[in-house]
Amino acid sequence: MTVKQLRAFLAVARTLSFTQACEHLHLSQPALSLAIKGLEESLGGRLLIRSTRSVRLTPEGETLVPLAKRLIAEWDNTEELLRQRFTLQLGRLAVATMPSFASNLLPPALRVFRQRHPRVNVTVHDVINEQVIEMVRARQVELGLVFEPEATGSLSFSPLFRDRFVAVVPPDSRLAERSRLGWPTLMTRDFIALQRPSMVRRLLEQQLENRGFTLPAAFECHQLTTVGRMVASGLGVSAVPSLCIAQMQELGAICVPLDDPVIERDVGVLTWNNHELSVAALALQEVLAETIRAPGLAAGH
Repeated sequence: MTVKQLRAFLAVARTLSFTQACEHLHLSQPALSLAIKGLEESLGGRLLIRSTRSVRLTPEGETLVPLAKRLIAEWDNTEELLRQRFTLQLGRLAVATMPSFASNLLPPALRVFRQRHPRVNVTVHDVINEQVIEMVRARQVELGLVFEPEATGSLSFSPLFRDRFVAVVPPDSRLAERSRLGWPTLMTRDFIALQRPSMVRRLLEQQLENRGFTLPAAFECHQLTTVGRMVASGLGVSAVPSLCIAQMQELGAICVPLDDPVIERDVGVLTWNNHELSVAALALQEVLAETIRAPGLAAGH
């Protein structure tokens, strides 16, 4: 039983005329007769009784009419819904992103996406880097915005930019007057760190340990906002990805280029390998590639 056969049957049932049904469907009489015959064979019995003068429905044909109407309506609704999704007139999209990206770089990109596709709804899960990876792996979301994982396995990573860590210091500190800072200098102050299992914390510890340093943590907290406020209040110093520069400055802290060693890592889009993305996901990925640029410090911080 096919949609074409059901449409043919309903046209005949409505007009009780093969000639009028042919005109309505723009089919030849042999093609219409073949469609009706195929439907009857698939269902196992006659639906129409046709004579030289008239056409009438069998009891089974009468039973099929409301069912066929409902099936055709559902098919048409589904067809229209998918057409709207394919043309981005309608749709839903779920993405997961680490909080530092969600609160700093994602909103401007989503604004561009919304302007282009106002009827596509986007759900943003702002979770720690490790949870982003797991949500993509479990296919709970189509796109993840993360630091490059050490091993991708079944996932695919497409870099957007390379992020370099910067120092965060109090505005009234002498360190705020420096054009750049080295880690040995930074670690002479009380250090405010994100708590484990934060990817930012892990990256810092791994890179510093490789160079013989141990990250001192006088204070630990969960949120980058808290880190910025604590630094701005003069409780200590910290180091954050450069994508957090604007956020730290809004909180009243000062960001300074940081080296000796330079700590950097690619930030990008994580997707499931060998999985076709929805049209909406592809469109957002395109917007991200167009709008996301590596953040940095202007001259004079």
